[in-house]
Amino acid sequence: SGNYYNQGEIRKKELEQSCFLLGIPASDVTVIDHRDLPDNPAVEWDTRLLSAFILKHIEANNINLVVTFDVGGVSGHANHISLYTALRYKYCCFEIFIFFLCLGCHVLLLESVNLFRKYISILDVPLSCLRPRDALFILTEEETEQARRAMRCHRSQLLWFRHIYMLFSRYMVINSLRLL
Repeated sequence: SGNYYNQGEIRKKELEQSCFLLGIPASDVTVIDHRDLPDNPAVEWDTRLLSAFILKHIEANNINLVVTFDVGGVSGHANHISLYTALRYKYCCFEIFIFFLCLGCHVLLLESVNLFRKYISILDVPLSCLRPRDALFILTEEETEQARRAMRCHRSQLLWFRHIYMLFSRYMVINSLRLL
């Protein structure tokens, strides 16, 4: 629930506001509050438990595309990496692999890049176009501003470095992804 700084309730509301700005209704937002899945950048979550939650959500909502972090978690955040590990675990288990194929569910992994590329914003477009990937999203100015407005909804997390992130991060304008 985002309770690392004991702000779980605040962060839930911020998430709903952010999703609303992105056109995602609150009814489509699921917040999991489980003691074994704490919001902590240094804690790796239990792979099997997290996999079960993810699979249940995919089944209940007839999801056919999942976008998540890659093994680097974009910022090295252990919780982000745990999402990748859980999906890879489910996707690689034969029974679940068959399930994903039957549903037509695909998994795209957001590419983690080095610090230099992470903070050169739109200047990373040529590099990203030259590198192998399965999908490349380049946001328009309007879409980038919408993403910034959505991030500003997360007031409790807007520390100084996140303002720099919003100004200079390539992830605000360009995202390269690979199929799992």
